[in-house]
Amino acid sequence: MRVLKFTNCYLLQEDDSLKKGDLYVDIERGVIISGKELFFTAKEYPIEVIDLEEDILSPGLIDVQINGAYGVDFSLWPPINTENLPRDQQIAAYLAGLDKVSAKIVETGTTSFLPTIITQQQDLYRELIPLLGPRSSENSAHVLGYHAEGPFIAHSRKGAHAPPFLLTAPNGVSSIESVYDSQTTKLETPNTGIKLLTMAPDVEGVAESIGALAALPDVVISIGHSDATVELAAKSVRDGARFITHLFNAMPQLHHRDPGVIGLLGNQVQRPFYGLIVDGVHVHPNAVRLAYDAHPDGCILVTDAMPLMDPHLEDGIHDWRDGRRLLKQGPRLYLENTKTLAGSASSLDECIRNMTEFTNSPSYAKALSCATYHPAQLLQLSNKGNLRVGSDADLVVINRTTGEVKSTFIKGKCVYGN
Repeated sequence: MRVLKFTNCYLLQEDDSLKKGDLYVDIERGVIISGKELFFTAKEYPIEVIDLEEDILSPGLIDVQINGAYGVDFSLWPPINTENLPRDQQIAAYLAGLDKVSAKIVETGTTSFLPTIITQQQDLYRELIPLLGPRSSENSAHVLGYHAEGPFIAHSRKGAHAPPFLLTAPNGVSSIESVYDSQTTKLETPNTGIKLLTMAPDVEGVAESIGALAALPDVVISIGHSDATVELAAKSVRDGARFITHLFNAMPQLHHRDPGVIGLLGNQVQRPFYGLIVDGVHVHPNAVRLAYDAHPDGCILVTDAMPLMDPHLEDGIHDWRDGRRLLKQGPRLYLENTKTLAGSASSLDECIRNMTEFTNSPSYAKALSCATYHPAQLLQLSNKGNLRVGSDADLVVINRTTGEVKSTFIKGKCVYGN
């Protein structure tokens, strides 16, 4: 057994605190092991010791909503400049783009993510979905499956989604399955791809389908892009919905007589997890604080990142898709010549720093849990997003003073930094 020891570091605890300690990794298996067992049972010693000089050692970050990054758009089919190529070459180009993001995004501390596909022409789902199953490439972040955002969302809350492709579900579950199912990927089959499904319960046929969909293996139902009343949203949670997609965005704002989807955070019996885009644009810092204080254990930071998410990309007008272009202004992305927000250009590590800076609460460790422990709990991942013995050694080293990512490890191997 070849063992790596991290020492002189602050480890993120599951109670949202930092505790000074050591961590041991079996490099061959890529998992976290017990130091006591190593010394007293195996009677072995680490082959390498890394002194982190009192920086933070955290589980790798998990992003459950990311539309693209580094010039790659997960919803674009066929991939750019492949329109006239044979299908096998189009598939190869799409997977190469997915691998490009996986390889580069580790610089942000992200070690797992759900590629998110926004509302599409119905026939394109059959092209994209078979390519988005769980995928791990060497030295790269893990693709855990995919997040389907749409097409069963409200026209009134469409955001940047293309109106002609929005659908209702007049036949309930069968209408929904007819969109997402393909010959190679079935909704009811575990581990084939779909992990998160954003739907609006106020769209015809959706509310009646949530119970059956939520019972499917490994599938999380999320409420989003919706005008649902608080009563309808609460019923959806009782039926099995477990997440709110980008809270405050693409939904009615809080009203004291009908607080709508946002009002779920005030439910004292059953409250879902909720995503927050803490880029300083989508949600005001005061609203971030209100949401977190209402339900801290349910907060999950998401980027909602677009292909223009690239820490090295300059501001300006950039091509997007379907002939449309986006204006990038720092973390802000707008549809050209409009004030319509179109996702974000922020990275997940930046969102964690923002959450701490903007609100002065929670502590950095608590904000960090919103991108590690909480998304792992949402997706019911036992081997990621935590520092337990036996879990995958997907780790990130973070400067305890600045919150900057210093290095990232996948399965115990350093893939970014020193």
